[in-house]
Amino acid sequence: MTRGVRGATTIQENNAEEIVLQTKNLVKDMVDQNNIRSNDVSHVFISVTKDVTAGFPAKALRQIDDSWKYVPVMCMTEIDVPNSLTKCIRVMMVIRTDTPQQKIHHVFHNNAVKLRPDLLQKEGE
Repeated sequence: MTRGVRGATTIQENNAEEIVLQTKNLVKDMVDQNNIRSNDVSHVFISVTKDVTAGFPAKALRQIDDSWKYVPVMCMTEIDVPNSLTKCIRVMMVIRTDTPQQKIHHVFHNNAVKLRPDLLQKEGE
């Protein structure tokens, strides 16, 4: 069975180092919380808001370890909805898992916690 694992974060400044750092922190947290191995990842889509232009967030996955170099990753621009969250990086990771949909841990960092507060894990869950 395949499932999507959602994650999102924001950056303070539009620079390549922060884009990669925040994306790497997010993806590592998604991996840790869902016990994901790179071999179980079908592909990863990463979208950014129009104000994130200084670098490719996909570079972050290549820094996790060598096994991630074979995972297909694609970056794209998020639709520009008026008054939406700025400087945002969103990740959709498609994985092979037997975990039920309700048990997937979606991860939100920084200002992105505003996107889906209903999906945030509660302490002790």
